[in-house]
Amino acid sequence: MAVARWIIAALLLGAAHPAAADEQGFDKALADFRQLHRAETSRAKIAGSSFYLVRDGRVVAADHLGEQDAEAHVPVDARTIYHWASVTKTMTGIAIMQLRDRGLLSLDDPIVKYVPELAAVHNPYGDTGAITLRQLMSHSAGFRSGTWPWREQDWQPFEPASWSQLVAMLPYTRVEFEPGSRFGYSNPGIVYLGQVIERLSGEDYEVYVDKNILKPLAMHDSYFDHTPPHLLPHRSHSYYVRDGKRVAAPFDVDTGVTVSNGGLNATMPDMANYAAFLLGDPARAIDYDRVLKRSSLEEMWQPQISAGADFTQGRMATTTQSGLSFFVDRSAGVRFIGHNGDQNGFRAYLSLCPDQRAGSLLAFNTETQGVQNSPANRETAESRIALATDRLCEALAK
Repeated sequence: MAVARWIIAALLLGAAHPAAADEQGFDKALADFRQLHRAETSRAKIAGSSFYLVRDGRVVAADHLGEQDAEAHVPVDARTIYHWASVTKTMTGIAIMQLRDRGLLSLDDPIVKYVPELAAVHNPYGDTGAITLRQLMSHSAGFRSGTWPWREQDWQPFEPASWSQLVAMLPYTRVEFEPGSRFGYSNPGIVYLGQVIERLSGEDYEVYVDKNILKPLAMHDSYFDHTPPHLLPHRSHSYYVRDGKRVAAPFDVDTGVTVSNGGLNATMPDMANYAAFLLGDPARAIDYDRVLKRSSLEEMWQPQISAGADFTQGRMATTTQSGLSFFVDRSAGVRFIGHNGDQNGFRAYLSLCPDQRAGSLLAFNTETQGVQNSPANRETAESRIALATDRLCEALAK
């Protein structure tokens, strides 16, 4: 699964009303951001994009640009469904924490306790049985990045359809570095966590998350993989820009067994509900605690290991830390929490400033450049738009 590193895309407010921070500065920053958002999406041939700002549980700014279907000229609106790709990983992490809080596991349990098939993995650094759930959640377990590492032929699968395909690869899988010694972003590591969720809950991953996260948060237009017929008119198509031309990506794909790694599809209003939950609201503490208690969520945001200089959150800094299924960064005195996603022509960003009770959602249905784990990846239209939102945060956090 091709997944972008989380490039921070937060339009984040200070705790006070903008007038108390610098209303004039914020208004100008917001106007500048909107101008850049429109200019860059047009210049880069991005078909469609949406942006939401959530503060104190409410959507306080929203933009929908372009088209969800560039061939049929269907405009993007609030009902448009984007693919959120690796933002799914945050829900997988929440599900693991739910099971932990119910006493069904410990984060320091070995993964082979729940997925014994992983004992077949070749580990030149020691016992594979010593690799923990915590290391998988923080991307420090030593597994490779790609779930399906062979991409030379068009006939090869988009993602493995079944767990048995991954099991067949395990004897030919090598732990790439000493577990716990450093950061190494790993998609299959999150698939293994999905297996833990299924085996302990007795339910398919999609069913478990729908029951325990989506429905309690009133995310009724959110789902995994293929779109149900009643939502198909709102499902965004996706595109790649290659050699200056925009070409269509496959429509409405299925992520197969990698669903826990990146199968989520959702509207912006539904994701605003998710962001509001993550940010917290004392008035809704009882409702939100039914999903995950606040202390457990804050635990997920504690740095576990440095993500390295190649994983800076879109800004020219080296402060990024990997938490538990979230990334943590700090700029201009502001703590940022988030994750992004990149798959099949979609790019999506979830970014929070929890200390200021604000966060942003930014989605594109066009990928203008292939994912690169290097500073060059910051020079896409999408990353320039994301970077511009940092200036808004800085204006409002003064």
